[in-house]
Amino acid sequence: MIKGWVAALAGLAMILGGSWLGAQIQTRDGVEVQDVRFPGGDGTVMSGLLYLPRTATPLARAPGILAVHGYINSRETQDGFAIEFARRGYVVLAMDQTGHGYSGGAAFSAGFGGPAGLRYLRSLPMVDTANIGLEGHSMGGWTVLAAAAAMPGDYRAMVLEGSSTGKPFAADGTRTWPRNLEVVFSRYDEFSKIMWGVDRAQDVTHSAKLQAVFGTDRTIVPGRIYGSLADGTARRLETPLTTHPGDHFSPEAIGQALDWFAVTLKPVTPRANGDQIWYWKEIGTGVALVGFAALILGLFDGLLGLPLFAPLRASPPADGPGASPGWIATTALVPILTLFPAFIAVTLFVKPSALLPQTINNQVIAWALTNTALTALFGLRGKAPAGRPVDLVRAALLALVVSGAGWLSLYAADQLFKVDFRFWVVALKLPDAAQWRIMLSYFPPLLLFFWVSLTALCRRLPGAKSPYAVAVAALAGGFALFLALDYGVFFVTGALPTAFDPLTTVVAIQFLPLMSFVAALAVLGWKRTGSAVPGALLAALLVTWYVVAGTATHVV
Repeated sequence: MIKGWVAALAGLAMILGGSWLGAQIQTRDGVEVQDVRFPGGDGTVMSGLLYLPRTATPLARAPGILAVHGYINSRETQDGFAIEFARRGYVVLAMDQTGHGYSGGAAFSAGFGGPAGLRYLRSLPMVDTANIGLEGHSMGGWTVLAAAAAMPGDYRAMVLEGSSTGKPFAADGTRTWPRNLEVVFSRYDEFSKIMWGVDRAQDVTHSAKLQAVFGTDRTIVPGRIYGSLADGTARRLETPLTTHPGDHFSPEAIGQALDWFAVTLKPVTPRANGDQIWYWKEIGTGVALVGFAALILGLFDGLLGLPLFAPLRASPPADGPGASPGWIATTALVPILTLFPAFIAVTLFVKPSALLPQTINNQVIAWALTNTALTALFGLRGKAPAGRPVDLVRAALLALVVSGAGWLSLYAADQLFKVDFRFWVVALKLPDAAQWRIMLSYFPPLLLFFWVSLTALCRRLPGAKSPYAVAVAALAGGFALFLALDYGVFFVTGALPTAFDPLTTVVAIQFLPLMSFVAALAVLGWKRTGSAVPGALLAALLVTWYVVAGTATHVV
């Protein structure tokens, strides 16, 4: 148990050090970061992070940029752009869309919150309202387009990152609207069909829809400026070598946005495009995220040595059916084979409700219950290994104490450093009051899923030479194989095999680290208690927290 306390302390050190580094980077060069709230439509309260350069004052107003994240992300996802914009003297509002993060309302409502964000940015006394830029990634592009449509004379230039004008959620673009537009569309964007009507992102230069916006019927030349900057009809296409979610993690994509605003807005602090430091913030909060995992595992282990929880301790069973290669392969493949059918079925037949208001999590629940049923039918066959009953009250209390300590660590990071725990698309956020209530709806089915699936897993661990490797292979191996094959073909051919549902493809990326962590938690719990139950309780609490706080709410 001593090793557990050492791991917990190491995790705390990583959280402290990583959060401090993240804070230092986002406030570099005299930038102040403020957590702000502002009014939206119909009394909705909107949320944002405001980046204030020290050079921006009411007497020396600076250009402003509204930066907006994509679907099922949050304001922090735009950190790479916001940090670099602010270092160059722009006042930046990185806002949460409606129904995302800490903004109220339902997702997709009130122009995604874009008009409210632009109004608030323009109201700030240190902002030069004649020099406003709009930047949005994916659905964030539709957010800034909604702002531009509602307030056509109140901005000067726009960058659409992995986004588009027109259907399904924006007004059609023309050669004169929106004003001074740069389209940054990566060569491996998974959403090329939805955005610009081409099967391969590399063919976006031939998109008739994009050509109409550029005022040409010929192949668009990346990097070339079409139209007139002075007239507000300028257009430029850039095609960085990355993917749709990779736009957030690409110095090339971020640099292209920097270059466009340097051309279209009033010049501010000059810096080369290559002068970027945002990735150190990602490294810092990524270290904190790993530290959170170490803290959870360490506390789970260490607390079992205290008198209150010591009765849970027991040796794992010595016998069982074993984890054959065939069993590992089947257990790994079934979750990925059921992922797309479950997600698509919910999209087609299930609408969000007051009880289950988050569409993505309704898809997760459908997938989880499908796998629960399959595991109950086929994965729990045979005689269970002998073992004593688990004290459910103590196990539940242990899970609450450990997850509560994790929440305190994130709360402290938020209060002290204004950061959450994240690396790229994997992010753990503090739930707000509404999300705590929503968690009550999603916790029971996730608890059932982890209880059944981890029980089936732990039955196979006795006799395994490397239980952790077996568990990770069984729970996360299918996702690793799928992502390797899917993106391998994508990078070779330019065509995504799962282009029929690119959103689920991107969501699947998060299953890999999540299920790997759950595997480690399950094995640790089994080794220390001889049961899957304590690990299942803790996994259900943590995963419910992760998925509810990190996605969009569609019904309020």
